[in-house]
Amino acid sequence: MTEPSAQVPTSAVQRSRWLSFGTCLALLVLGLLWELSLARTGAGTLAIKVVPLVFALPGLWRMKLYTYRWLSLAVWLYAAEGAVRINSAPGREVLLAGAEIVLSVLLFTACAWHVRARLAAGRQAPAAAAAA
Repeated sequence: MTEPSAQVPTSAVQRSRWLSFGTCLALLVLGLLWELSLARTGAGTLAIKVVPLVFALPGLWRMKLYTYRWLSLAVWLYAAEGAVRINSAPGREVLLAGAEIVLSVLLFTACAWHVRARLAAGRQAPAAAAAA
């Protein structure tokens, strides 16, 4: 019997992996640009908020299921920050906050899709092996 990591990923797993990785990277870049150049709120120390996204990237790249699970929970902190800032920010910060909310929801959706696809593929593999 093969291990789950040795199985060839399905197309749904691959698509959700790339969507998760790309969205996480986009959210990380948005957070850095927001705090360091586009709408600075101080000395740039709030850029530290993207550190969890930096830690998530290697796990997303290696398709670690644990990373997708914890990131799907942690991403709501970014959505909450966007919701707070969209109501209190002036000018173009409203657009940045809206982009943060959209990217957060998209990242959550991609992570949830990946976890579901991986678990479904894991259930199908033993059934296909037993039928053969």
